[in-house]
Amino acid sequence: MRLLPPNPHLAWTPYAWLVYLAVFLSEPLSRRTSALEWSLTLTAIAVFLPLYFVGHWVEGRRLLLTAAAIFALGAGFAPWNQDASVFVIYASVFVGRLAPPRRAVGIIAGMVALVGLESWVLSLSPYFWLIAAVFSVLVGGVNVHFTEIGRTAARLRESQAQVEQLVRIAERERIGRDLHDLLGHTLSVIALKAELAGKLVTVSPERAAAEIRDVERVTREALREVRAAVAGYRSEGLPAELARARLALETAGVRPEYFALPVTLPAAAEAALALAVREAVTNVIRHAGAATCRITLEARGDMVVLEVADDGRGGACDESGIGAGSGLRAMRERVEGLGGRLEVDAPASPAEGARGTRLVVTVPRQGGTPVRAGAASPAGIAGALVAAGRVP
Repeated sequence: MRLLPPNPHLAWTPYAWLVYLAVFLSEPLSRRTSALEWSLTLTAIAVFLPLYFVGHWVEGRRLLLTAAAIFALGAGFAPWNQDASVFVIYASVFVGRLAPPRRAVGIIAGMVALVGLESWVLSLSPYFWLIAAVFSVLVGGVNVHFTEIGRTAARLRESQAQVEQLVRIAERERIGRDLHDLLGHTLSVIALKAELAGKLVTVSPERAAAEIRDVERVTREALREVRAAVAGYRSEGLPAELARARLALETAGVRPEYFALPVTLPAAAEAALALAVREAVTNVIRHAGAATCRITLEARGDMVVLEVADDGRGGACDESGIGAGSGLRAMRERVEGLGGRLEVDAPASPAEGARGTRLVVTVPRQGGTPVRAGAASPAGIAGALVAAGRVP
């Protein structure tokens, strides 16, 4: 049975917050306490613990009722134990998760007012009211803030997922249209010529042979066009790939850093660097456990250098310096085929220290057209995606 819902952002921290229950026990430990009072104190903790763990599973009205029950423990035990203010603070933490934020703030203010009224009516120690008021406002307010940030991030991820789905649909439609335009006429010509050759094979073998040669020629042209089209699908340019890399990193919770200057590259080299960015960023997201990923692109003499570095756990490399079980070997072959080189600097094992992985790709830059890699900046993401044909 799980006590907490699976949440990578919370992890084990709710267990650590239970340490503040020791404050509630400090009052009976500091004086002579009857067996009845000890029984009531331990009963209060026994009631609180299920409420505490349930509070991490529920939302909305049920969360409010859970917080109200925890608040009632604090208010009920205040006349006998001034440290019961800790329950009021726990209640404010759960209230901070309520939506909208204005409602959560209003409920926390009401809780503070209630404990203030109780302290005045029952002439309780000012310590109870001050601790409950100050820390409920502080801790509850912080939880309101970060809960709203989490909701905003969730809405952003949902919007990005919807955009990506629309992009995939549009891309499939575009590929379908391109293949229809590319192959529809060609296949019709091949079919007609093959049919004609079949009819001529007994009447005029020479004309039939000529038609077969035409079928071969048209087929080779179609094959060349299909290969060119597929190459275009595989890489839509370096600016578009950098834009997608930034979106992917931000979505995965990795902070992207860029130092990218406009460079001049041949089409083949640009495609190789775009694929290298895609492969490297995918590895960072899936395997590195990094907080930051830095991508730099600059010209150094006759070469263009792409560097992707993260601060994650690193990974194992084989004798050639290429990560085992990844697409880096294919990337190296592609880069070396252009006269460039690929280098990977990573720890042999995570135990050597989380100094991250650094991938450096160097390709020649002779000829080609200017590539403005700076389009991957925040202001240029949408433009790069549109220019790359990713958004209809």
